[in-house]
Amino acid sequence: MSASLKELLAGVVVLVSKEAVQHQGISLSMEGLVNLQLSSKSVGVFEAFYNSVKPIQLISSNIEVAKAGKIPGGKTEIPFEFPLQTKGNKVLYETYHGVFVNIQYTLRCDVKRSLLAKDLSRTCEFMVHSQPQKAKVLPTPVDFSITPDTLQNIRERNLLPKFLIRGHLDATNCVISQPLTGEVVVENSQVPIKSIELQLVRVETCGCAEGYARDATEIQNIQIAEGDVCHSLSIPIYMVFPRLFTCPTLETTNFKVEFEVNIVIVLHDDHLITENFPLKLCRI
Repeated sequence: MSASLKELLAGVVVLVSKEAVQHQGISLSMEGLVNLQLSSKSVGVFEAFYNSVKPIQLISSNIEVAKAGKIPGGKTEIPFEFPLQTKGNKVLYETYHGVFVNIQYTLRCDVKRSLLAKDLSRTCEFMVHSQPQKAKVLPTPVDFSITPDTLQNIRERNLLPKFLIRGHLDATNCVISQPLTGEVVVENSQVPIKSIELQLVRVETCGCAEGYARDATEIQNIQIAEGDVCHSLSIPIYMVFPRLFTCPTLETTNFKVEFEVNIVIVLHDDHLITENFPLKLCRI
C-alpha cells in the first residue's frame, strides 16, 4: 500500500475467522512521524537538543470502519479510504529510513472486544512519495581527475605512488528514480589497483537553535572493478538509489537529509584514494 500527496489512502481490512466473532467496534488509525536522534558522539554536547527531540507529528487521524457487532465466520473484507490531509501547515515528507532521521507512515487496525477477550491489533507501514518537482531537472555533469596533487588531508604527499585516474558523473542533480551513471578511467598507476568502489553516503543533520549534529553514514557500497584493471579502459559507473534509504534532498528547521557519493580506489599497498561528490536528489 502506498500513497502520494493529495491522494487517498485506500484499501480493505481483511478479517478471517473460523467462526463468528463478537466485537465492540473496528477502527483505523493513521500516523506520520519524523523521529530524530543524536549519535553517541553528540550526546552530552547538545543536551539542549533533548528538549526538541520529540517526534515531529506530520499527520494523525482515525476512522471507525465498523460499529460494534458480529463478524461472520470465513473471510470478511471492509473497504476504507483515508484522505491524506495534514493539520495546519505541516508537510508530508517522503518516506525515509535513516540512522538519525526516520520518516515513517503507519496504519493501525484495532478490533475492540469484550472484557474477557483480548483486543486485536495489526500495524503496517505505507509509503509516501513527495510531490514531483515542477521545474525541469537540468543535468549537471562533473568531470574529475585524481592525482596525488588533488588529494586533500594528505600529510606525506611525496610518499604517495604516482597515479592518474579520471572520469565523469553524468549528473549530480539526480532524479531519485533513475540510476547514477558515469565512467572512471585509470590512465596510469605506479602501484597495482586492488579494487574500485562506489559508496553512497547519507548526511543527516539534527538540531535546534542551540546546535546541530551532523553525521555521515554509508548506505551502500558497490564494487565496480576488481584487481589491477587495464589502463585507459572506460569502466562504467551505475548505481540505483535504494527506495527506503534515500529520499529527495530535504532541508527543514530541525533536520536535513543530504546525499554524497564517493569513488574509492583501493591500491595493493592498501592506500585508499577517495573522491567525494555531493548529490542533490529530486523526484519528477
